Amino acid sequence: MKRRQFMQNTAKAGITFTFLPRHVLGGKGFTAPSDKLDIAVIGVGGKGGQNIAGAFNGGTDNIVTLCDVDDRMAMDARKQFPAASYYRDYREMLEKEESRIDAVMISTPDHMHAVQALAAMKLGKHVYCEKPLTHDIYEARILTQAAEKYRLVTQMGNQGSSGDSTRYIESWVQGGLLGDVHKVHVWTNRPTWPQGIPFPQEKHEVPEEVDWDLWLGTAPKRDFNSLYIPANWRGWVDFGTGALGDMGCHFMDVPFRALKLGYPVSAYCSASLKWNGFFEANNSMDSYPAATKIHIRFPARENMVPVELIWYDGGIQPARPEELLPDEPLGEWNGGILFEGSQGKLMAGLFGTNPTILPTSKMKYINLPEPSKPLVEGGEGGHQQQWVKACKEGYGAYTSSSFAEAGPLTETVLMGNLTVLSYNYAEPVDNWFKWEYPGRKELLWDGDNMRITNFEPANQFVRRTYRGSWDFDL
Repeated sequence: MKRRQFMQNTAKAGITFTFLPRHVLGGKGFTAPSDKLDIAVIGVGGKGGQNIAGAFNGGTDNIVTLCDVDDRMAMDARKQFPAASYYRDYREMLEKEESRIDAVMISTPDHMHAVQALAAMKLGKHVYCEKPLTHDIYEARILTQAAEKYRLVTQMGNQGSSGDSTRYIESWVQGGLLGDVHKVHVWTNRPTWPQGIPFPQEKHEVPEEVDWDLWLGTAPKRDFNSLYIPANWRGWVDFGTGALGDMGCHFMDVPFRALKLGYPVSAYCSASLKWNGFFEANNSMDSYPAATKIHIRFPARENMVPVELIWYDGGIQPARPEELLPDEPLGEWNGGILFEGSQGKLMAGLFGTNPTILPTSKMKYINLPEPSKPLVEGGEGGHQQQWVKACKEGYGAYTSSSFAEAGPLTETVLMGNLTVLSYNYAEPVDNWFKWEYPGRKELLWDGDNMRITNFEPANQFVRRTYRGSWDFDL
């Protein structure tokens, strides 16, 4: 029995004990085995390996069981933790290892995040889940509710939320340095994987190390093609959430916190199109477009004015602010953030790094407020450890991106994808163009009820249909 479990049980029985401090028994820096967090990991290659390293932290905690549908991706983790049990099916792992684990880390493709996280939460396990939290809006709402219902410690894997820059920008914006912020531009160099193309038609032989049916999970049945794995799944609508899902939870997290954003009231987009011939559009939505520009509007909040957030991907960028000198770069190589306020502008990079008031010459003499929230030990690198420590403290312990924060942020990010999917949803009409594109409309959003109120076909993208017997309910 773990020390914390023993203390809880004896407290209920009215029994008290005096424990010597751990450092007295084991020396400075000693961590008692009973105070180590026992962690299960689903998806252990790639980003999963990075999350394992952050959580394991050289042995301060235990990696007790591993799960991956691709044995090739699991090789390194299995060598590093030979004593850990190994599974392909996360459901079997949770069933057999339930009594051994305290918490679960999830680093799988987007379409499996929600079902895996909810399954762990139903068993009372704390959860760390990679970004974006879910594949669709409904899933994000349910996971937000589940974290509160089951009283668990949660964290989404957008490590920038634990970075110092996020806290500085939050203080500067909320401190009135920019006046009333009415517009924010956010852009990325993604996608850096195939997008804007149909599903491949060639059927490949499934490698013996891969359980393809388990990899598909909730997604529609499709023949295996080596193009999908290990990382190109991001661009396909069935599996990933595109450039916006990949990077939106990093970039948009900064204005979401600084401007106290909640549910948007409307959204619309423009997107790159492909043509089969003269005025004959290819409306395939097998994958996300090669480039998009998405407008998301938010109402007034507390003492803040309404704001418009504009997202750009696929190499598109906002207009250069006039305060920026010709030789000064716009953002960073992988994207940027630009706040526009009534009294000034602020530019930053990924995770809000290198926040700069424009014109940049102001940074030499302007009085910048200090962060009102404490900086996270280890900054972005402490994101996983912050969650580990919070799990030991229990429900209510602070994490930078708990599902209470990450759920609404993910909903906003996925609202952008909803506009993209709706944009390419074509209906036949009686005119020479043959198709009517609702992309010309601004979609009105009822956040409380998760519904588009002025274009019913768009609501099919709020909650997707799972394959076979897969389900998702509290």
